[in-house]
Amino acid sequence: MTLPDPPYYAVVFGSQRSPADAPGYAAAADRMVELAAQQPGYLGAISSRGADGFGITVSYWASEADIARWRADAEHTLAREQGRAHWYTQYTLQVARVERAYDWAAPPAQPADGD
Repeated sequence: MTLPDPPYYAVVFGSQRSPADAPGYAAAADRMVELAAQQPGYLGAISSRGADGFGITVSYWASEADIARWRADAEHTLAREQGRAHWYTQYTLQVARVERAYDWAAPPAQPADGD
């Protein structure tokens, strides 16, 4: 994922899934990714979930106003309500302004001589 030069905003959503595999979670999670990508100011997201059910999703946004619009989206609001009722035992959310950002990638592996 390529992000613009800072500043921009990060929304950090940490969640613990409910032990029961409540129906609809996977489809709703996929839909929220798709819907967020259609929102003005959306820059991208990364997400990971462990075998213990704990997950973190970080979404990136151009402005706080863009984040507020996303929060107010009716379909997103319904998904949050479903999450509280069925899919999560707890979650945390932080909004942070990214002032500096760095990245690094390993160079491509070179074939060994004689290969």
